[in-house]
Amino acid sequence: MIEDNPANVSSGEAVADGAEAVDDRLVEGNFKTYDQFENKLRPQNLVEYVGQAGIKANLGISLQASLKRGEPLEHVLLYGPPGLGKTTLAGIIANEMGANLKITSGPALEKQGDIVAILTNLQDGDVLFIDEIHRTKAPIEEVLYSAMEDFCVDIIIGKGPSARSMRIQLPHFTLIGATTKVSMLSNPLHDRFGNIYKLQFYSEEEIATILLRSAKILGAKINEKAAERLACASRRTPRIANRLLRRVRDYAEIYDIAEIDLKSTEKTLDMLGIDILGLDQNDRELLITIAQKFRGGPVGLNTLSAATSEEEGTIEDMYEPFLLQLGFLERTSKGRKITDRALEHLGINLF
Repeated sequence: MIEDNPANVSSGEAVADGAEAVDDRLVEGNFKTYDQFENKLRPQNLVEYVGQAGIKANLGISLQASLKRGEPLEHVLLYGPPGLGKTTLAGIIANEMGANLKITSGPALEKQGDIVAILTNLQDGDVLFIDEIHRTKAPIEEVLYSAMEDFCVDIIIGKGPSARSMRIQLPHFTLIGATTKVSMLSNPLHDRFGNIYKLQFYSEEEIATILLRSAKILGAKINEKAAERLACASRRTPRIANRLLRRVRDYAEIYDIAEIDLKSTEKTLDMLGIDILGLDQNDRELLITIAQKFRGGPVGLNTLSAATSEEEGTIEDMYEPFLLQLGFLERTSKGRKITDRALEHLGINLF
């Protein structure tokens, strides 16, 4: 139950002090206006969405079944590395269901009254998207348990002997949670999601297709070889691919290049310090540090963090996933080790 009288609620009304909380804690109340520039490149339905074929197939069936029954979609958990399309999929689900999308994030929800205010302001069929849901505090998770399972929240009104409990019925809604660290979710919260999907890194062919689509939306002409070169440097991540495309477009506009070609693409990537595999200066510095300062490893994460002046979380979340995918880095019980493949790419000989 929610204590300390976070809200004064009467039957059929939203939390009385929740109006400000809704405004403060919702990142944006409508997907159409959320991060307008990024949204311009985001697909609006499953047909436009490129990649993640398995998720698209399963999600498509669930969406059609829910629409056929006239019910909201079961709660959805999306997890995987950043930039793979979790927020985009949330918008697509809302669009396919013909529902409003409300967006917030785990760190923005500071107390139970915040989430209660948002939940009681939802309408039937609405979709609530919580980004970084693994950073939601335990007391807020407890509110989500009953909200997700029974579509209700229990609050305590008043204090002392006069305090009384009240159960508020919520409209039937769909909660979409997104996380890069699914292991940090508690089991009770994890188990309340009916649809759980892991997003995988994209293939270079899929990234090239995304780039051609994005270039068309941006009004930029790009040939296939340039798109393929950008795809190779995009770390198999759509967000990075679109960011690099915008930088190449800037270069082409400054130098009056009508169509983005391979030469202008390579020139832009050289200026950004990004090599053929998508490694940037920070990636190379991390690998070179392991190779030269620690003789290839193993080296502990905290030691590596101190040696590179990077936070441990940044190394784990931003650098390691891609380096592990490339086979450039190994995690062992004693620490991180650089692989022969990485040494060959960097042109380093340890012996």
